[in-house]
Amino acid sequence: MIAASHDDGYWLGFDLGGTKMHAGLFDRKLQPVGHRRKKTRGHEGAEAGVERICNSIEKLLVELDVSVSQLRGIAVGCPGPLDLDKGIIVESPNLGWKNVPLKDILEKRFGCEATILNDVDAGVYGEHRFGAGSGARTTLGVFPGTGIGAGLVYEGRIYRGRKSSCLELGHIPVVPNGAMCGCGRRGCLETVASRLAMSAEIAKAAYRGQAPHLMRVAGTDLANIRSGTLAEAISDGDTVVEKIVRDGAHHLGVAIAGTVNLLLPDVIVLGGGLVEALPKLFLEEVQNALGSHIMPAYEGAVEVKVAKLGDDAGALGAAAWIRHLVEEKTAKN
Repeated sequence: MIAASHDDGYWLGFDLGGTKMHAGLFDRKLQPVGHRRKKTRGHEGAEAGVERICNSIEKLLVELDVSVSQLRGIAVGCPGPLDLDKGIIVESPNLGWKNVPLKDILEKRFGCEATILNDVDAGVYGEHRFGAGSGARTTLGVFPGTGIGAGLVYEGRIYRGRKSSCLELGHIPVVPNGAMCGCGRRGCLETVASRLAMSAEIAKAAYRGQAPHLMRVAGTDLANIRSGTLAEAISDGDTVVEKIVRDGAHHLGVAIAGTVNLLLPDVIVLGGGLVEALPKLFLEEVQNALGSHIMPAYEGAVEVKVAKLGDDAGALGAAAWIRHLVEEKTAKN
């Protein structure tokens, strides 16, 4: 961490994950001043979890010799359905929290403007402003993992629904009467293109003896089949693993092609641990799918890139978003 300078205040971006939380403090130019990471421990309940968020922020400020009065704004990227207007976490299944008025709690505790936003939207906004989407008019971010997260920044603003976030690309129906999805519907994109879905098929292949390297290092336990494990198995010659991952990446690319035909973003950013582990494979499959499925008139209008900011995208994007909202509000007054 670097020593903080005391001019024009600071912006706090917070990335609230199912297992980890990450607080980042940024100066007036949104340059990083310091970070603090710790486990979320969502199972301890919403009240304890919110207190951990506040304590993380307070400890970071103390470490950096920044007073609470110097905070201009706080934004928290959160998982689960949100009421964006009221700043309420409606429900977060990964955390077990319901109806948490996080915006009000933060504003009362720290005396500055606060907001919440979808965690994927925060990461996509970070990439749009400072990463792979920098300079783009419109950025579509897609992050395959346990599920498939997506977000869109359209002409500088996060694209959203009336009250909540949108761009649920993972729940586009792609297989009629297909496998059951975690959302309760059948045939969603996540059932064929998420890391979890691909890992399930790979575990079956390993059990049948078709993926000897993966069987040796991870067995058939899905908890052990991580992104790096898949990349290692492919590198060591488990061809069936590569075929399954390529099939999933192709399904993802076809869904992205449909989104391009609807919205025509000029940059598509692919991110998350699976893409970081296998960037060339995902770029190839998504670009091939786009070449086959987008309208001919749109060929050459879309650039596909791998995310640049990694785990810092969420906190940076959240900080940039609250600054945007505060400055927009100030300009109107």
